[in-house]
Amino acid sequence: MTSREHRLEAPHRRGKTGPRIVERAAVTGYKATTWLLGVLPAGVAREVIGRLSQVSYLAWPAKRRWSNQNFGHVLGLPPDDARVRRLALRAYREYGRYLVELMRLPSLPPDKVGLLATDLDAEGIRRIWRGAPGGGLILAAGHVGNNEAVAAGIAHHGLPISVVADDSSFPELYDLLRRQRESWGVRMIAWRNLREIFGVLKRREMLALLIDWGYRSDGIPVRLFGAWTTLPAGPATLAAKTGSRILPISIRRTPAGGFDVSWPAPIDVPPGDPAALQRATQAMADALAATIGTAPEQWYSFKPIWPAGEAEAADLERRAQAMLAGRPDPGPGRGLPRDEADGAAAGALA
Repeated sequence: MTSREHRLEAPHRRGKTGPRIVERAAVTGYKATTWLLGVLPAGVAREVIGRLSQVSYLAWPAKRRWSNQNFGHVLGLPPDDARVRRLALRAYREYGRYLVELMRLPSLPPDKVGLLATDLDAEGIRRIWRGAPGGGLILAAGHVGNNEAVAAGIAHHGLPISVVADDSSFPELYDLLRRQRESWGVRMIAWRNLREIFGVLKRREMLALLIDWGYRSDGIPVRLFGAWTTLPAGPATLAAKTGSRILPISIRRTPAGGFDVSWPAPIDVPPGDPAALQRATQAMADALAATIGTAPEQWYSFKPIWPAGEAEAADLERRAQAMLAGRPDPGPGRGLPRDEADGAAAGALA
């Protein structure tokens, strides 16, 4: 795989959105699919969408390669091992189940959506939130289980929660999803709206951030499943600047169809300390690994999570050591091709 092939673009670096007819078609298609999945029996919908999702894995070479590399890291096996492929197929099937759940949510009454996370300890979250040093609470989660159901559950218990989302590709679809989630009590914030993101935390509210969108060289170096990669700098940086507390959230679907929600110890990040930023981000990586390791078939981040080459991994280790020594992150670049070393600062929040 070439570096240009596996590199991901942050929204502020993408080109203009597609033609309006394409955007309107996306919105119309989403509404039609939502209606169809809302009237079909849940079991039939899960079977059809699950199988189609598996077909996409088999028919899309780049996605298949990325997924096999990711699950190879999780299992500690070569990407072409048969066990890795079996796990990837299970994960794509589970992803189909998640899509059905997600698209059936608008057909449910808002109060019923809020009760989907049956094992949510809302009072436990409330205590951690109130114990934040001076800001709000940052909920750091991965693409595991169903984050929308848990966010709705948090809002159902009267807790003020906002989620950061990408509004750059299909603004009309983003607006539709924003209105749906607001009916559940969950606010959506466009991820380039830094003023409002900081405002949520300065008002001592809750902000949910997904941390496994895909590898970007401008993140904070961490070890994940024993290999060097990065996680976004946003959560730790926001926590340090606003006095907020980070709570890594683990979400797993239970056999009964609900969601088990748990978390390790919350993370406080003192300002002005590069080592604290690295340690906090490493703690989030450890929590993410524990979540994925318990239910790897429920992990549906199908973009490259680790760098492609050993030189880039060695550069990440160098950067982590610099931060732990109290020096600012020197950034990517030593001995790397220019296109691999080029980072995107605004993408740190994604």
